[in-house]
This record gives sequence, C-alpha cells and structure tokens, in this order.
Amino acid sequence: MNRTLVFVNLTGLIIGISYGLHGPILPVFAKNIIGASYSELGFIGLANFIPYMFIPIFVGILLDKFNNGYILAIGASINSASIYLLSIAQSVPEIMGFRILTGIAHAFFWPPCQSIIANESNEKTRVRNISWFTMFFVMGFMIGPLLGTVFLEGLDITYRILFQITAFILASAIIVSLLISRKSVTNHHEKFSFLSIKEMKRFPEVIILLIFCTSSFGIILSIYPAFLNDSGMSDTDILLLYFAFGISRVISLALAGKFSKRTSQTLIAATIAVSIGLLISAVSDSIVMFAVALVLMGFGFSIFFPLTLEIILSKTSKTISGKIIGAYETVFGIGWVIGPTLGGPIAQSFGNQSPYIVFFIIGIAITILAITHRNKLEPKKIQNI
Repeated sequence: MNRTLVFVNLTGLIIGISYGLHGPILPVFAKNIIGASYSELGFIGLANFIPYMFIPIFVGILLDKFNNGYILAIGASINSASIYLLSIAQSVPEIMGFRILTGIAHAFFWPPCQSIIANESNEKTRVRNISWFTMFFVMGFMIGPLLGTVFLEGLDITYRILFQITAFILASAIIVSLLISRKSVTNHHEKFSFLSIKEMKRFPEVIILLIFCTSSFGIILSIYPAFLNDSGMSDTDILLLYFAFGISRVISLALAGKFSKRTSQTLIAATIAVSIGLLISAVSDSIVMFAVALVLMGFGFSIFFPLTLEIILSKTSKTISGKIIGAYETVFGIGWVIGPTLGGPIAQSFGNQSPYIVFFIIGIAITILAITHRNKLEPKKIQNI
C-alpha cells in the first residue's frame, strides 16, 4: 500500500472516530436536553443529509480540476467547526443549521477520498482499496462510541464537552489532508459538465438498491438512537450497540474482496439482512436483540458501498471518475434525506416501531426486484490479455 493510500485511510480513521464519538449521542442530546420530538429528530437528520443531495455533484466536478487533497482539507475544516458549534446549540433550529454545515463538509470528505483511491488503484485492486478505506472509517466509527463511553461514564463529562473534544480530534484530519495534497496529482482538466448525471441513469437497478439502503441507514443514524433510548437503553448501552454495529461493518468490509466475486448474490443477501434487521428492531425489547439487528444491518449497509461503486466505475470512463463519484454520492444523499424525512413523522404519528416495519416491507419488495434483475448487478469483467 503506497503512502497516499495510507494517508487516506488514516483520514478515514480520524473522521470515523469523530463521527462515532458524537453521532449516536446527538439524537439523545437533542431529545433529552433540547426537547426535540421524533419529527424534529427527523428534521435534524434531513438538515444533515440534504446538502448531500446537491454538493457532491459540484465536488465531483472540482475533483477533476483541482488537487483532491486540498478539497479534502476544506471538508475537514468545515466538519470540525460544525461539530464544535453543536456544543453551544440551544434549540432545534440551531442544531439543524449546524448539521447543514456537517452535510456540506461530508460532501468535501467522502468523494475526494474515493477519487484519490480510484486514481491510485487499478481494476483489480479498486474494490479492495475502497473497502479498506471504508473499513478504516468504520473502525473509527466503532472506536468512537467506546471513547464516548469513557468520557461520559468514566470522566463524567457533559454532552457539550463531548462535542468539543470531537471537534478537536477531527481537526487533526486537516494536517493529514495537507500531507495527501503533496502526493495528489490532478490528471484531468475538463470543462464543467453534468454528464455524470446522464451516466448514472444507466444504472436504475443500482440506484433503487442504493436509495433503499441509504434511506434505512439515514433512519439508523438520525432517529434510531432516540428509539433505543425510549426502549430502555442507557447512553452506555447505545454506544456499545453501535460498537457492535461497527464490528459487523468492519468484518464485512474486510471480506469485500471475496464478496465481490459474487456481486449480485451479495447485494441480494445485503438487502435481506437490512430488511430482517429492521423487522427485529421493531419487535426487540433487549440489548441482545438490538445487537443482532444492528449486526445484520451493519453487514448490509457496509457491503453495499464498495460493490455498487465498482459496478458503476467498471462501466464508465476513468476520465470522468471524479464526476461519476460525485453523482454516485448524490444518490446517497437522496436516500439519506428520504429516510429521516419519512421515518421521523411516521414514528411521531404511528408509534416508535412503525418506521422499521414500513421499511422492512419496502425491503422485501426491493429484494424481489434485485433477484429479478440480478444480471444488472454485476460489474464489467476485467479482460485478460
């Protein structure tokens, strides 16, 4: 593994730690300290994810024109500031405003990392390298909740201090990003274009699967911790559950290279795992059952990312890789917006368990679709010369 990939993986680890340190606690903070309802938690999630519907398209265009390391450093700077501002939030609208900044920052983090990895990889190593990067991010997301448990339980600090600590940890990613910029070379100097949007239209089956996956993931990130809290889970329980969630994600990403040999079957299995995890969540009343649900969903959410990206990259020109990655990430943003937008009001109107039942039913329908179109869920095979 070359130095550039090492630095990118280190960046993913740092940002993953910061997300895991504050992410699972933010909905609990908003509900218990600020007094947010489930609908308002949905709106907070919406505020976080809605920039991701638009910003990645423009970031993708920038990736083919400017040094990717500098773009990554911008994202780390905005992200650090947005999380620090959570420590002074006094109302739901303030939290929403700061989460909009976080969403913008994420669009300047994830696509540049993917683009750097794609440029540093060939067709045979791309799935592995992207999986390893995601695995380092998830490892950080797994370590973060454990650190959060130490800070909240062991050191007895407040939620607000936790957000400040998180911001300082994230700020260290700026330094690593600048180190990446020294090694990052921009090879393309194309005109601004939205060709990548048209390119994505070639993959309707992949888009449908991604929107289901990211919608469900958006619910797990935005309202699930509050749901766990209302189901009798303490702050420590919630952080430990997300640690188990992280373990599942790390293991599945570590095995992504092997799973890629049977891409369509793996994506079908992932859809089933997410659907069953949602159903178990709706009927669970113990930490063990919630852990089982999160482990299943952790596998599904994680394996979707490298395999679907490889399907798209293998069938598009490398000269527009930055733009196509931006368009791909925009699909993620659409799903992340749909999840909290529907999940919060559904929970508020029909009960805490209802979003998970609704998305379980949708998941079964998506599984049937994936089975009937499984030939479209395979990457372009590498030609042996």
